[in-house]
Amino acid sequence: MKLIAAGAVGFVLPNFVGASRADAAVTALKQAIAEAAAKDEALSAFYRERNYKPVFVGNGDGRRRGALLKALASAGDHGLPIGAYDAAGLKAAMKAAKTPSDRGRVEVMAATRMLDYADHLRSGVLTPRRIDSLLVMDVPRYDRASTIDAFSKSNPAAFLKKMAPRKPEYVRLQKEKLQLEKLLGKGGWGDKVQAKSLKPGQSGGAVVQLRNRLIRMGYMRKSATQSYDVKMQSAVQKFQINHGLSPDGVAGASTIAQVNKDAQDRLQQVLVAMERQRWNSRPLEKKHVWVNIPDFHVDIMKNGKSTFRSRVVVGKNTSDRRTPEFSDTMEFMIINPSWYVPRSIVTKEYLPLMQRNKGAAGQLQIIGRNGKPVSRSSINFSQYNAKNFPYSMKQPPSKGNALGLVKFMFPNKHNIYLHDTPSKSLFGRESRAFSHGCIRVHKPFDFAYALLASQEKDPEGFFQSALRTKRERRVDLREPLPVHIAYYTAWVDAKGQAHYRNDVYNRDAQIFSALSRAGVSLRSVAS
Repeated sequence: MKLIAAGAVGFVLPNFVGASRADAAVTALKQAIAEAAAKDEALSAFYRERNYKPVFVGNGDGRRRGALLKALASAGDHGLPIGAYDAAGLKAAMKAAKTPSDRGRVEVMAATRMLDYADHLRSGVLTPRRIDSLLVMDVPRYDRASTIDAFSKSNPAAFLKKMAPRKPEYVRLQKEKLQLEKLLGKGGWGDKVQAKSLKPGQSGGAVVQLRNRLIRMGYMRKSATQSYDVKMQSAVQKFQINHGLSPDGVAGASTIAQVNKDAQDRLQQVLVAMERQRWNSRPLEKKHVWVNIPDFHVDIMKNGKSTFRSRVVVGKNTSDRRTPEFSDTMEFMIINPSWYVPRSIVTKEYLPLMQRNKGAAGQLQIIGRNGKPVSRSSINFSQYNAKNFPYSMKQPPSKGNALGLVKFMFPNKHNIYLHDTPSKSLFGRESRAFSHGCIRVHKPFDFAYALLASQEKDPEGFFQSALRTKRERRVDLREPLPVHIAYYTAWVDAKGQAHYRNDVYNRDAQIFSALSRAGVSLRSVAS
């Protein structure tokens, strides 16, 4: 076989010269496949390995063609960009391809769209870090040549079906997506509630609007009541629980705002959540720590169930304080921790204060380059700025320490960890984005006991004994625990209940905008 240079640098095409007339059509098809695949290194390698035998346009490839066209046509069921695969256009091209040259081009077209579909379904349409630098999860992207090789050797329909995340969370979101699409086909949830707030005992048009929306959302059975009665109060409480609100049964301003959200807004959240599930399609560990930023909670999960849960405070919604999304491994906790103040806080917050008053932030020690405390009286703070300030700052262990009395460490480049705090009042808020980026835990001692339970007979006694010394102590976890800091504003629990949260950092909006640019669109389904 003679090799000639192809149009793309680094690729070569076979020259099928000298074939008999009987083989002319097959030879021409192979030549066309080689030419069409030349610009795609993975496909070129795949077809070269199989001597340019087709996968989709051969006489015996009907099952593969059918499976691919069916999968591409149903891409919208997964919230994927239907137009990117153009199942109808591909089907038409397959029917119209009569010459070997046309069939070769269609073969590579089909292979390319299959690979794009498989990649999007397995790993997501988007690359997270291109959307936001704080989306730092590592998304697995699979080798294209290996993927099409496996497809060519498998049951095609089953292979394509297995590309979707197999986690139950994804399947439940997909079901919620379909329900919302059907709801949109019927016109949504009806009139919005025209009131700033409503409470039990009231009646009137706004109460009827609230009743109707709760019925269509599935929180109430059909009813003709025109008053805010006990049944409506119970329905409001259920709604509040599923939307991260205080379940007092009163439809206050925040509850009315959530009730008045459009069904298409919820559908957008579900589509983003499905994309996030594709980014994180690998099964989670049997036991792990889960922090969902918009939910403002931390859980210890074991075999899919929460064995510990606590409220948390997360990073404030400013460019330098938002909590990033990433995964790591919790290795140890520090009881009675010192707070080594981050450089950014030292220079941006405390230096200006000390330039006005040397005694400011008196709870903090000034530390020299030799690691020893330096007297404030010896420092002329006015001669320094954020770039040349030569000191660091530290807060020794105490009840008033910014980290509280314990911190939980999973060393990472973002310098993010979970910790106690002396400021407890913020845990009473519904929205809890106030920190510098780290995650403050409402029940830190109980969290510590839960983490120590697998290695101490008396975890509480062990912890309290160390705490009473008032000295800093590191306690290693004998079984380091994976930590996942995630961002889901929509999920469906194992009982089929949909939960929604506010987009605290506007990340969902960014992701949906990028999905829209990629071709993802909202659908309504006629019942």
